[in-house]
Amino acid sequence: MSEYKSTKPFSNTDGGKSSLRVVHCVRSTMGGIFRHIADVVKDQHRRGYEVGLICDSRTGGEFEMQKLEALRPFLSLGAVQLPMARNISPSDISILWKMIGLLDQIDVDVVHCHGAKGGAYGRLIARALSHKRLRRGERKVLAIYSPHGGSLHFDRKSLAGRVYFTLERILERCTDSFVFVSGFEVEAYTKKVGRPFRPWTISYNGLTDEELEPIEHAPNAVDFLYAGHMRDLKGTDLFIDAMEIVNQRFKQPVKALMFGDGEDLDRYKQDVKDRKLERCVEFRPPAPIREVFTQGKSLVVPSRAESMPYIVLEAIGACQPMIATKVGGIPEIFGPYANRLIKAGDANLIATEMIRHLDHRSEVEDFAEGLRRQIRTKFSNEKMCETINDVYRKCLANAAQENTRFADMSEELGALRGSKQVER
Repeated sequence: MSEYKSTKPFSNTDGGKSSLRVVHCVRSTMGGIFRHIADVVKDQHRRGYEVGLICDSRTGGEFEMQKLEALRPFLSLGAVQLPMARNISPSDISILWKMIGLLDQIDVDVVHCHGAKGGAYGRLIARALSHKRLRRGERKVLAIYSPHGGSLHFDRKSLAGRVYFTLERILERCTDSFVFVSGFEVEAYTKKVGRPFRPWTISYNGLTDEELEPIEHAPNAVDFLYAGHMRDLKGTDLFIDAMEIVNQRFKQPVKALMFGDGEDLDRYKQDVKDRKLERCVEFRPPAPIREVFTQGKSLVVPSRAESMPYIVLEAIGACQPMIATKVGGIPEIFGPYANRLIKAGDANLIATEMIRHLDHRSEVEDFAEGLRRQIRTKFSNEKMCETINDVYRKCLANAAQENTRFADMSEELGALRGSKQVER
């Protein structure tokens, strides 16, 4: 674990060059949420920001550690990994106290919080540091929150959902602005937590120009791919169910590769073994996604819940034929083609679509090319980063105005007290 560097206080008047200090706070380093953070960090580094990262020390494996190491050159403030529990835990208090101490040392300007746990930690940190700053007549620490699905995946009728949505409402008081990654997130937040009373914007996840280049499948590519976090929420179990159904239909084995990791990986491996699907389904560790796409003719995204999944964008950008469920922000990605998505939670529907991909290869490849053409402008990495940094600028301007008003009120109060003492 690396600690933050000790650096001098910021000066924001260096000839117009940005010199903000931004720390991103997130629990998990797996999946699309970390891809999003990495894209934003690299852009902010290019803009001259000083950037840091706080994340969990126990999530992910070797592949995630490699991604974190690759990001370190862009983290001028460093990266800190601390043990963060997924759910609410007594350890949260000590971890929170540790984070406050770390960020107080580096005079941070913006805490950008990602996900449910990162959102809770980051906003409480920003509030605690702001109290100290305002007492000294300094500008507060901004708290920017991007849910990335997070607690919004809970059912609002469940006990856990009621607890988390109540906490989300309370923490909104510590939020300067929301950055949602899809219209679905805004709707889910409004429905489950309530209408946001803080400013908010939508910044769609985006791709680089290089990611909009088609890939070529390997000569030995299998029929289907699953890639990502292995958990029921992502439909890993449904994919295995569908593979069993499809293989009952054909005499020759229909084969799939499953790339990923997660707490339930061993359970899924045992499930494949129990169903005698070892000849058809092979598990592999996480790998760079465009390399993964070359290994299979069609990608299956069988999720029960999503926010704005990068893997769907990446597959479309690579012209990879895909089967996906109608959840989260995926219909926003598919746009006019959203009717091609399937209902979530039904392995039979997934299997039916997989059979169609096997029987009508030319059609699904043509459809993939049509999707690739229509996402270019809306889902741009450059546009995503510019939207986020525009949120920072607006919040900083608002904070400066608030600080001026606070200073004026303090002077008036001081003058009033002085006049009363003179009268006495």
